[in-house]
Amino acid sequence: MGDILVGTASWTDRTLLDSGWYPQTADTPEKRLAYYARQFPLVEVDATYYSPPAEATARLWAERTPAGFTFNIKAFSLLTGHPTRVGALYKDLRPETDKKNVYPDDLPAQAYEEVWTRFLSALDPLVEAGKLGALLFQFPPWFTIKRDNKQYLLEVAKRCAPLRPVYEFRHASWFDGDNADETLSFLREHRLAYVCVDMPQGHRSSLPPVLAATADLAVMRFHGHSDKWTSKDIHEKFGYHYSKRELADWAPKLRELAGDAERTHVLMNNCYRDYAQTNGQQLAALLAKDA
Repeated sequence: MGDILVGTASWTDRTLLDSGWYPQTADTPEKRLAYYARQFPLVEVDATYYSPPAEATARLWAERTPAGFTFNIKAFSLLTGHPTRVGALYKDLRPETDKKNVYPDDLPAQAYEEVWTRFLSALDPLVEAGKLGALLFQFPPWFTIKRDNKQYLLEVAKRCAPLRPVYEFRHASWFDGDNADETLSFLREHRLAYVCVDMPQGHRSSLPPVLAATADLAVMRFHGHSDKWTSKDIHEKFGYHYSKRELADWAPKLRELAGDAERTHVLMNNCYRDYAQTNGQQLAALLAKDA
């Protein structure tokens, strides 16, 4: 069985800071990250989806965490085809438009290329420190299974090389009927890492909890089972606390997944108050028990 790293998809959420999970002595961003890194070996940076990271920030992350700590970085929204706030773009690349949000086709080709270049180069301090794990490309609900989209997965891998992109889908078509085999076979053929999910079912964006390693890195993200998944309030959407029974049921499945990969990343994305942190610690303890 390959190594399993467990972490959470946030360490700075306001409701987490209000929950009391951090000790009172962790009263600065530097101290909070240092404390988090003593509890977990892995974290997913969600803020980079909303605004591309600055190289100086990535350098601070590298400096404030111990050797062996791993950061997974969520890809900037423009790079996954999500609507992107004009104000989130680099100032010199913002198009002249009255639109509040833009998509890749709204930018000149050279500006779009420059976004890619700057996004990836900003991560250099993490690469140099050996602390960059994966780049999470979470695609929108309208990113369906079709030839152009599968080609885009290959394009992303080529653009990111030698960095490691991992892919999370949010449209049921990828696993409808025979499409499940087609999707996993395509990913395995090109050694592209699939992101397994546990999430609410019955929605257009729902994917079943299929656990499969399609590359040497396996990734599992836990989104919870909130009955308000369609809410625009992110805390209602992800506000779900897993029971000990649920986590105990997941532990052997995750060990089996890890048996098919060299490394496995498990992320708790039920980010409301300390839900992700407490569930992450519980799950890590379960996985360590029989390791």
